[in-house]
Amino acid sequence: MKIDDQNYVDEAEKVIRTLMNKKDRNGKSITIVTTSKLRNLLAMSADIYNEVMNQNDDQLGRDICSRIEYLRVRFLYEAGREDSVKDFVNESHIIEVLKDINKSRKNYILFNRYMEALVAFRKYLGGKDE
Repeated sequence: MKIDDQNYVDEAEKVIRTLMNKKDRNGKSITIVTTSKLRNLLAMSADIYNEVMNQNDDQLGRDICSRIEYLRVRFLYEAGREDSVKDFVNESHIIEVLKDINKSRKNYILFNRYMEALVAFRKYLGGKDE
């Protein structure tokens, strides 16, 4: 999956709708990632976003790139801890999206907007956390 500034909102909606409709082998609905968990991951992304927005270079600096790599580790760690996060990471292709940033300021901004859209659709379509 490849996101861009024209499709990231539709892709986020598709991810959340797919997760909400996902069933286990017995036909029982799976537990979807909570908005609280998504908001925690978004908060980490937002800290980096604020720094990215304060720089003018098209290429991200070494420090920011290092923080993006750590963010990728955190997503994987949380996915290893909870199946609902793992389902989210797999369905959203968030690790691939993070890898696609490739030191680009524009790509990081797109990633952050995609994350915001995922959180928004989870809240809008999913209502309260189970």
